[in-house]
Amino acid sequence: MAEYKLSLEKREVSGKKLKDLRAKGLIPSVVYGGKEPVLAASEYVATEKVLSGAGYHSPIDLDVAGKKHLAIVKDVQIDPVSRKIINIEFQAISANEVVEATTPIVIVNFEASEASKIYHFAMTQAMEEIDVKAKPADLPKELVIDATNLKEVDDKLTIADIKLPAGVEFADKEMDAEQVVASLYDPAAEAAAREAEEEAPVVDAADVPSDNGAKPEEAEASEKAE
Repeated sequence: MAEYKLSLEKREVSGKKLKDLRAKGLIPSVVYGGKEPVLAASEYVATEKVLSGAGYHSPIDLDVAGKKHLAIVKDVQIDPVSRKIINIEFQAISANEVVEATTPIVIVNFEASEASKIYHFAMTQAMEEIDVKAKPADLPKELVIDATNLKEVDDKLTIADIKLPAGVEFADKEMDAEQVVASLYDPAAEAAAREAEEEAPVVDAADVPSDNGAKPEEAEASEKAE
């Protein structure tokens, strides 16, 4: 059984009528994977809580009007103004089939590294998530990279540093193992560079001597006199 569970009811309404459904505190959804897509809806707060935990990577036990489905979240639509969930797409899966899911990448122990403790470097994470393949029971909640050994400002964390759990593989087998997940930078050096740039004198073109040593306007006057 999956860690996350959600009860849904079947719905008949669609299109513009979904506005009334949302006004009642329900989120419309579609469950794909069967012979026909199942139109459903669920209570907003309960659904938001399940989605917050399951994300796109953990299976969910769906109960749609008494019918059980094991599913993962394939898509969530968010209203650009209210930032509320307005629609969800679930994909029904089998417990024995290998499925693809998007999994968060979590970097740990950076504070314990020499890069942080001694040199006070900072880290920027270029990749927040990655697609993996596994059976539903093996899908990881997150993939962890240990940053303890980071030292120099040129040090990087790459996909090769991700330790995959048993039964899990990357969805893209041709992915470059050296693709950067996170890199370091020196905040003090960057701040000094910005300060130097701000303090650099601004040179007016009119004050720059021409080839004959005269300012541009003086050279122009000399040419007219000739």
